[in-house]
Amino acid sequence: MIRGGLLIVFLSGAMIAAGCGGSSGESTGGNVSRPVPNTSAPVTANPPASSLPERGKPGDILSVLTVEHQVDVVAQRDGVVTAISKDEGGAVKTGEVLAQLDDRSLQMELIKANADLQVEDNNRKYKEAELKAKTAAFHRQQQLRALGLSSDADLEAAEFQEKAAEYDLRGYEALVESGHAEINRLELEVDQTRIHAPFSGVVVRRYVREGQAISKGDKCFRVSQLAPLQVQFQVPESSGGKRPTSGAVVELSLVEEPARTLSAHIVKVSPTIDAASDSYDVLAQLSGANIADLRPGMAVKVIWPGSSATNSSPKP
Repeated sequence: MIRGGLLIVFLSGAMIAAGCGGSSGESTGGNVSRPVPNTSAPVTANPPASSLPERGKPGDILSVLTVEHQVDVVAQRDGVVTAISKDEGGAVKTGEVLAQLDDRSLQMELIKANADLQVEDNNRKYKEAELKAKTAAFHRQQQLRALGLSSDADLEAAEFQEKAAEYDLRGYEALVESGHAEINRLELEVDQTRIHAPFSGVVVRRYVREGQAISKGDKCFRVSQLAPLQVQFQVPESSGGKRPTSGAVVELSLVEEPARTLSAHIVKVSPTIDAASDSYDVLAQLSGANIADLRPGMAVKVIWPGSSATNSSPKP
C-alpha cells in the first residue's frame, strides 16, 4: 500500500513538472520566433501612361435637345372641365383655347352686372340734365338779383340746388365707373374659365378630361415649342483654352446616330463658375437644314475640344 501511494505521488509530480515546463516555454518564447510586421508603406507601380486622361484631348459632353418655351399650363380658378378643344400632338397658336370650365354662374352674374350698369348710366344721364337745369336757374337768379328783382334767399336757394344736383351727378358717375369695373372683373373671371395656349407650339401632354373637377393651380396641359432647338451643357473650367464667345460654332452628334453630325452656334455663356462642378454653362442653338426631324429631349453629344468626358443635364 505504501509503495502504491508513493508511485501515485511520483507520477502526479512528474505530470505537474511537465505542464509547467510547457507553459514556461510559451511565455518566454523558447525557440519559437514570431513574425515581425512590416511597417513600411506598400509600393505600387505607376499605371501605364495610356490609362491616364490626356489633357487637351477632345471629349464628348452629354446633353439633350431643349427649347426655350415649354411649360405646364395650369388652371387659374376652380371648376369642372366641360370641353376639351386640343389633345396631345395638336398644334396650337398663341391664345387659342385648349379647354373650357363651367362658367354658367359667372355668365348670369355678368348679365346682371350689365343690367345694373344700364340703370346707373340712365340715372347719370338724368342727373346730368338736372344739373344743367339747376345751373340755368341759378344764373337767372343771379341776373334777377343784379336787377333787384330777386332776394338773397332766392339766390342762395338756387345756388344750393345747383350744388346738390352736381353732387348727385358725381355720385352716379362713380356708380357707373364701379359698374364698369365689376363687368371687367367678371369678364376676367369668365376668361379664366378658358384655358389658353401661352404661345404657339404643340400639346405635349393632357392632364385633364371632360367632367373632371379641378382646382386653381392644377396642371392641365403641357405645351412646347418644336423649334428653335437648343442644347445646354457644362464645360469644365479645367479644360483650358479661352472661353467661347457668342456666335462660335460647336459640333454635335446624336447619341442614337453617332455618324450624323450637327452644328450649333453659341448664344449664351454663363459669366460665373459653378463651384460644385468647377464648370460653366453654355447654351447653343442648332442651325442647318438637316434638323427638321429632331425633337426636344433627344440625347446628343457635344464635341468640345480640350475637355474630358463630362455628363451635363440641362437646367429646367
